This record gives sequence, C-alpha cells and structure tokens, in this order.
Amino acid sequence: MTQQQVFGRLQAMVGKEVQVSDWLEITQQRINAFADATDDHQWIHCNPERAAREAPLGRTIAHGYLTLSLYPGLGGLVDGDARFPGARSVINYGINRLRFPAAVPVGSRIRGHVTLLAVEEVAGGLQVTEQYTAEIEGGGKPACVAEVVIRLTF
Repeated sequence: MTQQQVFGRLQAMVGKEVQVSDWLEITQQRINAFADATDDHQWIHCNPERAAREAPLGRTIAHGYLTLSLYPGLGGLVDGDARFPGARSVINYGINRLRFPAAVPVGSRIRGHVTLLAVEEVAGGLQVTEQYTAEIEGGGKPACVAEVVIRLTF
C-alpha cells in the first residue's frame, strides 16, 4: 500500500482497539535478564527470598519499564505489522504520557491492548499515536498505560 492509502485506512481506525496480544508469563528469568540489561538489580525485582519476607506482594515484581519495553512485541509491531502495510520502517518516536498503575508479580501473565489515538502526515511519512495498555490477568488495574508515538516511513 502507498503512504496515502495507509493514512486513509488508519484514519478510519482512530479510536478503535487495533491489537490484543496473547498472554505472556512474566518469569523471574525475564526479570533478571531485564535487570542485567539495565543495571537495575533492586531487591524487589531480583531477590525472591527477600521479596518473600519484605515485599508487599510477597514475591518479586517486574520492573515498570520492563512492562513498557514489551510494547513492540505485545503491540504487534515486530516482524511486520498488518496495520502498516508498505511501511519501510516503524520507529519509536516517543511517549507523551506513561503510568504504571499496578505492579506485575513474578509468575503473572500480561497481555497488550493497543488503541489507535491519532494519525497525521509528517515530513517523510506518518506519525501514529497509540495507547498501549498492559493488562494483568485477573488484576483490577493495568500494569502499564502509555501513550506512545511511532513514525512510519514509506
């Protein structure tokens, strides 16, 4: 599809949920790998024994930024995206708003929900604003709510 065709297609989807991922289990191994990548080894994330004794949930929790970092995969942006046919690149451009309403305990499952908020033409392509919400299975509040901005080139 051309940029103009994708633009028209996306305009028709503004305000709609465009992606719901499969459930993903948050394991201690994933949390530890994220801690290694970011040098954030705070005990509430990486020390199951201490977390069992002292943490409010009685176990370790995922980093908030780990739940955010899962947006590309849970948001359907990896390995081609049916929402953006013909796009040569899909680039993270920024975040307008970000909140972590609830902690994700180890062993929990999350899934991503993506709602298209806006699409506009910009120099070199399109700018798309989406709301990414990481839902915790059985939880009352989401783990992450982010208004993310991506840029598409054609």
